[in-house]
Amino acid sequence: MNKGFFSWSSDARRGLRGTVCALLLLSAGFCFAAAAQSCRKVELRGEVRAGQEWRAAFGEGWVFRVLPIQPAKGPAGETYSGWDLVVDREQPAGFPDALLLATPPYNSINEHEVGTTFGLRAQDALGWNPRSFHFLTSPEALRVGQALFPSLLQRSSGAGTSRQDSAAQASLAQSNLERLMALSKQAAAGQFRILDARLAPGVSDAAPFAQNWALLADHTPHTFEPSANSRSTPLGELHWMRFSITLWLPEGWKTPPGLLTERGACAK
Repeated sequence: MNKGFFSWSSDARRGLRGTVCALLLLSAGFCFAAAAQSCRKVELRGEVRAGQEWRAAFGEGWVFRVLPIQPAKGPAGETYSGWDLVVDREQPAGFPDALLLATPPYNSINEHEVGTTFGLRAQDALGWNPRSFHFLTSPEALRVGQALFPSLLQRSSGAGTSRQDSAAQASLAQSNLERLMALSKQAAAGQFRILDARLAPGVSDAAPFAQNWALLADHTPHTFEPSANSRSTPLGELHWMRFSITLWLPEGWKTPPGLLTERGACAK
């Protein structure tokens, strides 16, 4: 993931996998309500190559970014490939961004990544299509959410702490998670759809949780290519994708000139 926004190492990624179930349970009650019965629907389109960034402003100082995942090493020594979906201010406000904060579960496989992380092969990432997400639309909510988020990471690590400290961390994390849930009740909805892709497929078997995505990969137009070094890897590589992004923004949202919008019902 791009270091300007995300700084997790490959060790951190692997160490945090064990928290997936717990955080899924914590976020099971995480629900969103549209800010109004009517929204401004915006569609963005673009394409991006491996290692490159794509961005588009969609109004009121907000930008959607598709950022290359940090080139960390996977468990078998291969390099992760793909992109992070990021909603941030025109002048980047740092980690975590407004999309990650409003799209749990945290520290696990999540719809904010299109990549070969957490055991996904390139073709599995392609099959997980479309992806749905939410994002904060208030700069103040973003600042408060960023202040609450670190305690959730501390709960996930838990290394080198006493039982008493662990209990205190868990209590703080739960409290901050509830506050973050409350902040996100007015989050806007979005969808990311891959329209076409080029990739080198992974040669390992699909992880149990990814088997349905593996079956759906053929539903998205794509082309298989050799890997960068012409050697097959367990997870494969994502080389290029063309995509559309649909955002359901509050009705009074001021979009940039030339950006077409349509009024309609808000997505949940």
